[in-house]
Amino acid sequence: MQNRPQRDSLGENATLKASGALPPGTLQGTLAIIMGGGAGTRLFPLTKDRAKPAVPLGGKYRIVDIPISNCLNSGLRSIYVLTQFNSMSLHRHIQASYKFDNFSRSFVDILAAQQTLAGSQWYQGTADAVRQNMRYFLERPFGYYLIFSGDQLYGMDFRALLHLHIRSGADITLATKPVERHQVSELGIMQTDVERRITRFVEKPTDEAVLQEMKMSRELLRAIGSNEEEELFQASMGIYIFNRNVLIESLENDMADFGKHIIPLSIKDRHVSAFIFKGYWEDIGTIRAFYEANLDLTDVVPEYSFFEPESPIYTHPRFLPGSKINGATLRQAIISDGCIISDAHLERCVVGIRSIIQSGATIRNSIVMGADYFEQDRVENSGQVPIGIGRNCVIDRAIIDKNARISDGVVITPEGKPENLDTDNYFIRDGIVVIPKNALIPAGSWI
Repeated sequence: MQNRPQRDSLGENATLKASGALPPGTLQGTLAIIMGGGAGTRLFPLTKDRAKPAVPLGGKYRIVDIPISNCLNSGLRSIYVLTQFNSMSLHRHIQASYKFDNFSRSFVDILAAQQTLAGSQWYQGTADAVRQNMRYFLERPFGYYLIFSGDQLYGMDFRALLHLHIRSGADITLATKPVERHQVSELGIMQTDVERRITRFVEKPTDEAVLQEMKMSRELLRAIGSNEEEELFQASMGIYIFNRNVLIESLENDMADFGKHIIPLSIKDRHVSAFIFKGYWEDIGTIRAFYEANLDLTDVVPEYSFFEPESPIYTHPRFLPGSKINGATLRQAIISDGCIISDAHLERCVVGIRSIIQSGATIRNSIVMGADYFEQDRVENSGQVPIGIGRNCVIDRAIIDKNARISDGVVITPEGKPENLDTDNYFIRDGIVVIPKNALIPAGSWI
């Protein structure tokens, strides 16, 4: 049996053992606030009709299931999801997936952007979104506020983060991730002392002198169990814990964003601490990142695994039948519930719920998201192309969104095409062909 990769963070094994020493009532006194995402333009066309956290992931899940499950597995059961853009699909999924009994004060509730007497603007950024909803967040005596994104892939026990925050006496604690030099130009980089107190923040640094100053020290590398000779930098993961009064005071202004405005200002006059996380973390904000994160799940030993019995990922229970495989050849494939696959060849693929794949189809290095429903009483001779992948299709390096109708004999590949391209029926992003939701590809098409 293959060994799973070890998840680790700053002394996580020791810290998690110590997390049992959290003061009584800490988890009940912590509110989780999940940002439901903006327009998600870098993930277009998958975000054409849905919010980024509602994009299907791993065959049967949605991206938002990851942060919500991290909360539930950490014992945090007071959760708000802030939404604004293309939010209907996200609302429907959350309402169908996360229900608690009437004898519990637990909740996963949605706070959509709304017009009020206090203001009529859309959320201008993460800090503004929290500011506009503070009256709800202050209704109960929460002492800590955990604020983070709804569109990242990682597994974290937030109890360890809370424990470090309380133990250090910090006003604000940020989760940071050690990254290599080639990654820093896309991230906000933190500098800390050996005690993990953040002393400096630089957004997407490129200046060589600044990079030399921002490197993690030998002492800090040794403390987190890394090689002292490594060149690593601390990148912000966009995960914050605020003390109640600190959050209130930090938002008594018109600053729009935590990462760009609130945190850099807070570093100057508050105790801002870093929780250094060494586990898997991926910001799946682009088509390429989303594509690779999904296909990595098909590896024999993936970096991120849904097969963690102590940290299950929750989602909408759909009660679908088991999938039927009629003579297909499968290699490194994830097959979700309710699929029918007949005499096809699948290699390194993620196949979503209710996928129908006809005989002779060859699918490699691709994501097939499946369908929202089974077609009922379809007449074979009606001339309508059925939802799913038709006979003798060849699909390579592609993402097929939900309810797509791929006719017989279609070839889909980015070979010989531009890295980015827009057409009526398909898009190419980062060298990946994306067939949008509800698309119809005529028989014999060569994409």
